[in-house]
Amino acid sequence: MSDDFRPDDPDTVTVHYDLRAWDVDQRSALAESLANDVIPHAWRGDELLVPEDAEAAADAVFDRLEDELGPFAVLLEADEPATEFQLEDWSAAELTTLREALADAEIPHRWEGAALFVASDAEGEVDDLLDAIEAGDVASTEGLAPDGVLAELFSIGDRLVRSVDDAEPRMRLFGLAGELEPASPPYGIAVRTWSAVVEAVRELETAFRAEPFEPEAISNAARGLRDLCRPWV
Repeated sequence: MSDDFRPDDPDTVTVHYDLRAWDVDQRSALAESLANDVIPHAWRGDELLVPEDAEAAADAVFDRLEDELGPFAVLLEADEPATEFQLEDWSAAELTTLREALADAEIPHRWEGAALFVASDAEGEVDDLLDAIEAGDVASTEGLAPDGVLAELFSIGDRLVRSVDDAEPRMRLFGLAGELEPASPPYGIAVRTWSAVVEAVRELETAFRAEPFEPEAISNAARGLRDLCRPWV
C-alpha cells in the first residue's frame, strides 16, 4: 500500500480494478509500473485500489501494459451462463496456446482447475478453437522461432545435399538445432508443420554424429529438411 493512500478512510473515494483474470507475471508488471510512476495504490485480494485522483494515471498504465503484454483475459463471472470444457488431458503447451487465443478473441471465460468455462454464446467459437489447437493449426506466440529460420534451414539442407563435407552449413545446423522447439514455430506456421521440420533438423544432426560416417544418410536427411522448408522460401 502507498504510504499516503488509505482506501478504508471514509473520506477517500476509491477506484476498484478487478484483476482476477490476470496471471502472476501480469500483476507483477502492473505493480512495478505503478511503483515506477509513483501512483498511490493498494491491493485487496484480486482487486487493485487507487484513489480517484489517480484514476487517469492508473488507466494510462493499463493502456501501456495492454500494448506491451496484452490482450488480457476477459473474466466470466460465476453467475453468467457458461459452457464447460474438461481439459485435464491437455499438455501445458496446448493450454498456454488456448489461454492466449481466448484472450486474443476476448472470449469471457474462467478456469476451475482443468475445467474451462466460457460464455455460452461463444461455445461454437471455442469448439472450433479447441479443434484447431489439437490439430496443430494454432500455436502459442511465446518463444517463437526466429524470423527467417525456415529460409536458413532450407539453405543448410540445400548446401549439404550438394556436399556433405561443407563445414559451414554443418556448423550452422549444430548451432540452430539446440534452439528449436517443436511447440514454438515461427509466426504463422502450424505446430504440426513446424514439428516435422524440427524432427528433420534433429535427424540430420544425428546423421552427422553417427558412427560410422555415412555420407548417403546425411545427404538423404539434408534433402528431407530442404524439401520440408522449400514452400516457405
